[in-house]
Amino acid sequence: MNDTALAAPAALDLARPWRHRFADLGPAFYTEVQPTPLPDPHPIGLNAPLAAALGLDPQRLRQADAVRALAGSLPIEGTRPLATVYSGHQFGVWAGQLGDGRAILLGELDTPEGPMEVQLKGAGLTRYSRMGDGRAVLRSSIREYLCSEAMHGLGIPTTRALSLTGSPQPVVRETVETAAVVARVAPSFIRFGHFEHFSANGHTAELRRLADFVIDSWYPECRDGQGNAYARLLQAVSARTAELMAQWQAVGFCHGVMNTDNMSVLGLSIDYGPFQFMDAFNPAHICNHSDHGGRYAYHRQPNVAYWNLFCLGQALLPLMDEQQQALDALEPYKALFPAALTRRMGAKLGLADTRDGDAELVESLMQLMAQDAVDFTILFRRLGDAAEGRLDPARDLFLQREAFDAWAARWQARLRAQPGFDAAATAAAMHRVNPRIVLRNHLAQTAIERAQQGDFSEVDRLLNALAAPFDERAGEDDLAAFPPDWAQHIEISCSS
Repeated sequence: MNDTALAAPAALDLARPWRHRFADLGPAFYTEVQPTPLPDPHPIGLNAPLAAALGLDPQRLRQADAVRALAGSLPIEGTRPLATVYSGHQFGVWAGQLGDGRAILLGELDTPEGPMEVQLKGAGLTRYSRMGDGRAVLRSSIREYLCSEAMHGLGIPTTRALSLTGSPQPVVRETVETAAVVARVAPSFIRFGHFEHFSANGHTAELRRLADFVIDSWYPECRDGQGNAYARLLQAVSARTAELMAQWQAVGFCHGVMNTDNMSVLGLSIDYGPFQFMDAFNPAHICNHSDHGGRYAYHRQPNVAYWNLFCLGQALLPLMDEQQQALDALEPYKALFPAALTRRMGAKLGLADTRDGDAELVESLMQLMAQDAVDFTILFRRLGDAAEGRLDPARDLFLQREAFDAWAARWQARLRAQPGFDAAATAAAMHRVNPRIVLRNHLAQTAIERAQQGDFSEVDRLLNALAAPFDERAGEDDLAAFPPDWAQHIEISCSS
């Protein structure tokens, strides 16, 4: 028998050229490192629509050698694996050097949707792993795989998940779990912390190189017109972040760990750990069991984002002429965020434009929701029906019925005052912005528990449902239902 004929291929060939623009920034920005192979990798999930959008063949990615490659157990031809270095503030405290402790960047593909970087998360130790093991567990990997696609389905800017691969290799967290790798995709994974790293170490040349790369690649308008290009970059990042925060708040999403190293310079949702879509509305809700001080509670997220932007502004100061340029660049956030939130919440209530009194109308509803712990997602979905006169399903969610009735009368009068108001069209518009399904913790937990028993069907079912969260589809009523009582006892932490 010819042993050579049975040998594994030296590398996976996806017949696609890879680029390495981040690596071209220079060795100060990263350490080259090969993924650490996982034993006996097996497929758990493949995001076929994303694969096709990237110009990759989903059937090819289901083959055994591709599964191994997406687990980090087989090289991919043309890639140049590396871990990037960054620093950051964690829970408001300067943490110094951090970096990709378990994420390895393979490179960048030209796709029909533009250049996209591909990372393997959980692919093993890097120079920046510190006390970690470089691995991710099945539990947390399923959560990231599903949530990044849930956010995409909601129209919220996010990193995305291409595949999820598991392995029987044991990994110790609070208990012994098994390993998994998420192949995730984004135009860039550059964070606020990348800028903080070079600024804090006095490496102004590298700081400028990074800022120029970001401007040239994603913010070329910052070089147009008058003013300092780096201050204009800060203002542009602030504007994207303000819009992102409004989108998070408008769907009841809690990130859980908004450290500066978890903030994307492109305004993407990134690093899904102890996240949660709220069930019962509580503005002070803390989704992260590790966040003992409540720094990242739901109602604090917009201000934390501004604090993080301030840190980014400090990092960019060496590239500006004076401090005032940074302060001026940050100032618009204070108006952009509330305007974006009012606009999005108005759309959730069927308001076609913004008028005086709309912010108070929204706020008074939120206060009633908080007082009665009303389910966030279900209420706004039912309000779409209420726009056509079917008010009782929404009313039934409140204990203070008379208070809700008074609010509903004001809301319905506001709707009727819109020129050419059409109840059916308004209800349809509301259903396009108020999801029927979000990735509630109990849905993710059910998929995790089944996957831990070797049944991955619920992962696929959820991925499919979350891709169309606004649609009424047969067989998904359980995904749109109230959470069970046990859901309130689920605890998620930074290991999640």
